[in-house]
Amino acid sequence: MSARDIIVLGCSSQQPTRFRNHGAYLVRWNSEGLLFDPGEGTQRQFIFADVAPPTVTRIFISHFHGDHCLGFGSMLMRLNLDKVSHPIHCYYPASGKKYFDRLRYCCIYKEHITVIEHPVTRAGLVEDDGKFRIGAEFLDHGVENIGWRIQEADTVKFHKEKLRALKLDGPIIRTLEKEGRIEWDGRWILVEEVSHVRTGDVFAYVVDTRPCKEAVRLAQDAKVLICESTYLDQERAMAEEYKHMTALQAAQLALEANVETLILTHFSARYRDPEVLGAEARKIFPNTFVAEDLKKYPFPK
Repeated sequence: MSARDIIVLGCSSQQPTRFRNHGAYLVRWNSEGLLFDPGEGTQRQFIFADVAPPTVTRIFISHFHGDHCLGFGSMLMRLNLDKVSHPIHCYYPASGKKYFDRLRYCCIYKEHITVIEHPVTRAGLVEDDGKFRIGAEFLDHGVENIGWRIQEADTVKFHKEKLRALKLDGPIIRTLEKEGRIEWDGRWILVEEVSHVRTGDVFAYVVDTRPCKEAVRLAQDAKVLICESTYLDQERAMAEEYKHMTALQAAQLALEANVETLILTHFSARYRDPEVLGAEARKIFPNTFVAEDLKKYPFPK
């Protein structure tokens, strides 16, 4: 899988509409598929998006309100039906273990897949497997709710003109990258002389929360931030009561955290056309997109 993009499989909040499914978001990235908060109907949305479910390698559940997890069990059963051979890593708040198990074993089926659980008990680094650094923060939603920060590994990028000047090519370059230095033409050459380190891109996911410092930490310098914007700012009192954000608050978060691209989602069913939320956010943060079911958003290097 060479695609590198973000596919919105649903962008509604608690109540689906005729036009918006329960939320779910697939990030295809470095030959993996990262699925966030598979709500009800996610398995079917894969069909409409023309994406094979075995693309999924990791599943992230922010919390166990139904619109963020009711599709989890059916996704596991679909991956089981397809007999995927790669493990499925699942990340979720440890306090929701009983809900995780209920969803995983909600009906009769013979399990073939390998599910590796990562119950999260504290904020910070959850995993660094050499491909991704996965970070978590607990947000402000009244129940334990995790926002996610995913950063790809840094990579060494060689300067072709410097390699040519030193007449370096072929396997010797791989040795230089691996060892950090090589002896060449009577002297030692350090990898830093002919390369630079490309910092890995960051994807951040923040849903179901009031504005908080933890959300800013998650989103800091992210290339793409998917962020809830359940209400317009004129409903800020309601957002505060139900522990959600407005589109304006999402834009302020993106601005404060120096985000490159903001994708708004998790829209209340009261808004038939969520572009009104996008218009509000763009007053603060112009590079804002409004999520749309089955739409793909580029996530290039």
